[in-house]
Amino acid sequence: MSTAVSDVSPRPAAEPPSAPSFEELARRVDEATVALLTLEPSARAVAEELKTAIEDIHRAALVTIVRRLRTDESTRAALFELVDDPVVHLLLALHGIIRPDPVTQATRALDAVRPQLHSHGGDVSLVRVEDGVAFVRLQGACNGCSMSSVTLRNLVEKALVGSVATITRVEVLPNDPEQKLISTDSLLAGRHPAEEGWAQAGSAVAVPEGELTTLQLTTPTSGREVSVLIVKIGQQLIAYVNECAHEALPLDNAVLDTVNGTLTCPWHGFCYDAASGECLTAPAAQLEQLPVRVDHGQIWVRVGA
Repeated sequence: MSTAVSDVSPRPAAEPPSAPSFEELARRVDEATVALLTLEPSARAVAEELKTAIEDIHRAALVTIVRRLRTDESTRAALFELVDDPVVHLLLALHGIIRPDPVTQATRALDAVRPQLHSHGGDVSLVRVEDGVAFVRLQGACNGCSMSSVTLRNLVEKALVGSVATITRVEVLPNDPEQKLISTDSLLAGRHPAEEGWAQAGSAVAVPEGELTTLQLTTPTSGREVSVLIVKIGQQLIAYVNECAHEALPLDNAVLDTVNGTLTCPWHGFCYDAASGECLTAPAAQLEQLPVRVDHGQIWVRVGA
């Protein structure tokens, strides 16, 4: 006795569900946080303990993954690429695995107390953060010797030291900033700039504000070619050797953020203070800054002795 077999066409494979977007995930977290607040205290305590336990497991796993990727030269580049992803970056930051940017933290801390400073006729600007020290300049009523100015200085120091774990001290700089452009008076009388290693880098007017300019300059004494990166922020010229301190890759396509004063390497996302060259991603690293001067509208960069 034969059994008839029906001719059934195979069903097409179902498409895998699409991953939720970052906005959808954030919305779910917000909704769950609001719902958590409506629970009875005992139930809320259990839910928060469960949340903490799960986060601790996730952090331990993420730390292990990051450490393994960092120790292997072949996977380190992949780790830097992953950190550039905004969701991955947020996740690692939430778990304290990525060291927060001290400049950004300090700026936020100062913004929080700025209304109080303004109410007393004063203000503050952050110059840089270096080796745990925040260098600031005070304006208005802050910059004086009265009891009011002392109170406002203490307010600034408390905001920075209390809000940024890496800042241990605050140093107030004078209001007249040190001139970064080297004047012609600083040159030895009677000697040509080339004898001191200075190379001409074009017209100062030709350098666009808020942009990066790369030049190939020749060391006058040895004839060696040097790739130079010139940054112009607020009419101030800063020159660096055109190499990222991470892997010495060129910074031609780096991202210059004039609002935050940062320079971000296009290769692995290392972030620098555009005015000082200090690396905010890895404080031990530093861009090699070159002396700059302007003489009769012409830029000169010292690329060799």
